[in-house]
Amino acid sequence: MVKVITINILFKLEDWEHRRELLVQGLAAEQADLIALQEVNLVQNTGDWLAEQLGMPYVSTVPFPAADHAGMTYGIAILSRYPFVQQAAIDLQSQGRLAQVVTVLINHQPVVLCNGHYYWYPGSHPERDRQIQIVLDYLELQVGDQPVIAVGDFNGTPETSAIERMRQRFTSAYAAYHGQEPDYTCPPPIAPWDLREWLYRSLRTFLFNRTFIPWKGTLDYIFVSSAWQVHDCRLILTQPAQGSNLYPSDHFGIVADLSIVNLAVTN
Repeated sequence: MVKVITINILFKLEDWEHRRELLVQGLAAEQADLIALQEVNLVQNTGDWLAEQLGMPYVSTVPFPAADHAGMTYGIAILSRYPFVQQAAIDLQSQGRLAQVVTVLINHQPVVLCNGHYYWYPGSHPERDRQIQIVLDYLELQVGDQPVIAVGDFNGTPETSAIERMRQRFTSAYAAYHGQEPDYTCPPPIAPWDLREWLYRSLRTFLFNRTFIPWKGTLDYIFVSSAWQVHDCRLILTQPAQGSNLYPSDHFGIVADLSIVNLAVTN
């Protein structure tokens, strides 16, 4: 059995000292083998800090070359209980974003994990489609038939063209287990934004959706290749601190318990 988690931990450092404790509590309870993080703050090394707290000895971090969040340097990271056999970064060729691919050996079986934080835009967008195709082409060429798990913040809701493109090769673990995607993974019902942030998000919602009704939707996924059987998949980190409206992040996490049922490679 392999347990994998994906979670966008939010690069902003406001309330980080409180949020990080919620993240540790929620992640530690799962005892995952692999954790994929998006929006790792590289100034504070938030991914490394989480790995240390969780007792996960192996960390692969990929910095994004473009600091498009108010000059903040950030990236993505994978935490693992197993050493990395291979590591690679994929240039997604827009918005300064990259994906990462690692291979670990679990019980002598290669397991490939691809972690990405994809093009931000409400609804379908050709740039996100292009990024997804870059990743799919890379996995087909470099990974072949090895068991693959592709996770991350896709910044696309289930009906968008990029997610449909992912479904052509992979299966959403959550949808496979529940029959449909979650109602939403972002944002939490009450997010700890200040007034300026609230005004900005309200204006952005109106410009894109022509409504001031707060948006929420599913942006985060765990996709698996045909080699995998899904035994469980659910949302995690969905509760605020006791007596507070502070959530671990502005995204919920997803965890999946998987096993290999179709061995595409032999050792």
